[in-house]
Amino acid sequence: MQKFAMTLTFLAAAASAAAFAAAGPMQTVDQFVSAFNAGNLKAAAALCTDRSVVIDDFPPHAWQGGNGCASWARDFLAYSANNEATDQIVTLGKPSHVDVTADRAYVVVPASYAYKDHGKPVKQIGSIFTVALQRVAGEWRIAGFAWADH
Repeated sequence: MQKFAMTLTFLAAAASAAAFAAAGPMQTVDQFVSAFNAGNLKAAAALCTDRSVVIDDFPPHAWQGGNGCASWARDFLAYSANNEATDQIVTLGKPSHVDVTADRAYVVVPASYAYKDHGKPVKQIGSIFTVALQRVAGEWRIAGFAWADH
């Protein structure tokens, strides 16, 4: 009985440590989405590493290398303006994966995207937001992300 109780205590501690480790990467993902929703793409891009990679549903669909997130943000703003897309809001669901291994993390979150297209409301439901993160100088930063439409 004592061995069983010690095993349960160890498993509970391990689960608690895993939840704590997952909180850091998700906090960065939440900050990125909050900045996006506020229209502050500069703040969102500041949460990325210098050599980030981005895949998204608008042309040119892929950005990489120096300032990948900043390049994506610049192109997103231009694409939105050219296509009269406004009031963009991303809503995240409960993460299906938050895997942390040392200084790297992998997050998969169901998401929806609402915006106005030429003033008409549009909502995309069932998308997936996948994010790879790296701990840099003690803080989680986005090394890359991909948006997959449903």
